[in-house]
Amino acid sequence: MTRTEAVAKMTDVMAKFVAFTGKRLPDDVRAKIKELAAQEEEPLAKALYACMDKNQELAWKLNRPSCQDTGALQFFLKCGADFPYLGELPALLKEAVVRATKDAPLRHNAVETFDEYNTGKNVAKGIPSIFWDIVPGRDDLEIYTYMAGGGCSLPGHAKVLMPGEGYEGVAKYVLDVMTSYGINACPPLLVGVGIGTSVEVAALNSKKALMRKIGSHNPNPKAASMERLLEDGINSLGLGPQGLTGKNSVLGVNIENTARHPSVIGVGVSVGCWSHRRGHIVFDRDLNYTIDSHSEVDF
Repeated sequence: MTRTEAVAKMTDVMAKFVAFTGKRLPDDVRAKIKELAAQEEEPLAKALYACMDKNQELAWKLNRPSCQDTGALQFFLKCGADFPYLGELPALLKEAVVRATKDAPLRHNAVETFDEYNTGKNVAKGIPSIFWDIVPGRDDLEIYTYMAGGGCSLPGHAKVLMPGEGYEGVAKYVLDVMTSYGINACPPLLVGVGIGTSVEVAALNSKKALMRKIGSHNPNPKAASMERLLEDGINSLGLGPQGLTGKNSVLGVNIENTARHPSVIGVGVSVGCWSHRRGHIVFDRDLNYTIDSHSEVDF
């Protein structure tokens, strides 16, 4: 296979995978929604969860996106330094989004700022967003795909706290964001919390937290304990499906943290809606690929 053929193959796979993830939620999300639905007793909450389930059934049957807002595409890469097509990835992923926009189809969500026009292709300056982690000593490539919709992006907040506020201040900040904006993001929500040394680090950590599987925990026992406490606290708000009250508010709370300067605590909050369209695909150096986010891959 020539280099040109290899790039064409990978572009085709990514275009199909992006289109597919807009139509089928990952296994962990669907399982958690069923779990939460089974806990509801109030007629309205039960009806809303039934509607979500019907939505997923029809999206699969009719081969259409599961939400009309198919978001702005974001890619989180863990790329081996020796992956042979590293240099082609930005152009390749951009072309994959253009194709998926036409084939899925995806709603046109890329608007050039200041000039205020929609490109009609879901690509524009900085869209799709590509976030890189280059991993020495590896020659494979992990890609997390994510459709960042308008509603689930709305609660996105980040701030640097005074150190004296401590982790109680982090919890207060997260709960303030959830009580002010969470209802706008189509609950039940997946809440990503990032902690780090500055505002941009915390914000990126919070977005990476959304790529983790529901039910997973931070490897640090104290951070894992905080995940559970925040989940209990936000669930106690009783936002329920679509924010119309219910027993639960979240699919889960994931914390990603990096070290911080002793004088500050950076905290970020990112949110995924109930239609959390995240995908995970891994390519080896020969472009053989595996997908572990979805057990049913139809492309």
